[in-house]
Amino acid sequence: MTTDVAADTAVIKALKRMRLPQTQRNREFWLLLFACAISGAALALVQLGALGFIDPFILFIGGGMAVLAFALHFVLRVVASDADPFVVPIATLLTGLGIAMIYRIDIAEGFTGWTAASTRQLVWTAISLAGAIATVILLRNYRILFRYTYLFGLAGILLLLLPFIPGLGVSEANADVWVSIGGIFSFQPGEIAKICLAIFFAGYLVRTRESLTSVGKKVLGITWPRMRELGPVIVVWLISLGIIVIQRDLGTGMLIFGLFIAMLYVATGKTSWVLIGLAMVAAGVAAATQILPYVHGRFTNWLYAFDFDVVDPSGSGFQLVQGIFGLAHGGLIGTGLGQGRPQVTPLAESDYIIPSLGEELGLIGLFAILCLYMVFASRGIRIGIAGQDDFGKLLATGLSFTIALQVFIMVGGVTRVIPLTGLTTPFLAAGGSSLVANWLIVALLLRISDGVRRQPRVVIG
Repeated sequence: MTTDVAADTAVIKALKRMRLPQTQRNREFWLLLFACAISGAALALVQLGALGFIDPFILFIGGGMAVLAFALHFVLRVVASDADPFVVPIATLLTGLGIAMIYRIDIAEGFTGWTAASTRQLVWTAISLAGAIATVILLRNYRILFRYTYLFGLAGILLLLLPFIPGLGVSEANADVWVSIGGIFSFQPGEIAKICLAIFFAGYLVRTRESLTSVGKKVLGITWPRMRELGPVIVVWLISLGIIVIQRDLGTGMLIFGLFIAMLYVATGKTSWVLIGLAMVAAGVAAATQILPYVHGRFTNWLYAFDFDVVDPSGSGFQLVQGIFGLAHGGLIGTGLGQGRPQVTPLAESDYIIPSLGEELGLIGLFAILCLYMVFASRGIRIGIAGQDDFGKLLATGLSFTIALQVFIMVGGVTRVIPLTGLTTPFLAAGGSSLVANWLIVALLLRISDGVRRQPRVVIG
């Protein structure tokens, strides 16, 4: 009898759920339609500006991204109807703008077919969206990730070590971060490693938060942790330094350590952890600048970019200077899509895609892109704050902070606010492994937000 009642109740709940208007998904539908329209218009403007006519074929190919984005939307209607409605449209718009700019640079360079970075980016976009759809479908409950906390930590470390395996690592790369399979397929395992480590950090901090929040001495109004609680921070700090020293990857080392400190602050609420983290970053960077030639070179280019007696303007300082000149050429409103010369800057489609967009969209367009990133990160943090379980709260906050920190590091580097590192701009820059990792972050945020909204609310009083 009890079983029949439970079954009837489940059926009634399902019917009510089907009848209720899916407000979140309807909002997402219109925002996604707007994002796809802007992306298509950007492709058309690139062709008009650079070629003088519109080739329907590239628009047809670009429409494939819209089909997959709407496929993700309809999957969310079925399996995660309460997921956040802003995350997918923002990611789609950023990806579409990135494809348009990469395609514009291919036109300037005369690349077509598989040699064109935009063609490969479209393929990677399809793979990324398919991976996001699969993650949303298969990961019905994000809390199951908590069970495999240490397994994800091990996977993250192993992924970082993959480039050192003989036969896999790409030796001609500036940093030991690339892995090649058969000389055909190459990717950066560190992009997936940051997601694994975010899951590990979230699970680890949930398990050890009580010891990390132990009361210590209070100095200058701030409660400082005891020495024995510094162990995990020192371990992550040493891992980050190892990435900088061994892999020659300053960006990933800073990203992973910054991710851990941010999640540690969210878990404990102690400002002292942030101050300790900043002090350790400063100490590590100061030591690396004096010991490692490539780090010293980056700081020299940063400090003396326009001092041609110190930095060779046609050598190590060429990329940074050309990127800044490109931004200056764009001015307030830009030259217009297809009207600038972003190809003059080396790696304009990947490392320097922000100056490329800034030149043709201007300061206004660049600010609009940064606002999209800001909204994306704020929605992710809001998802974490709204959660009632600590694991989901830390994971959503950590993943959102990863995107925000990566944008700050890249935009700060190309605008000479901070030294340039080897990271990629999320969603915009050419690169398959980065795009896949970013869309997996989108899928995880969707799953967490849907789980948060389905949680029963505790009413006090």
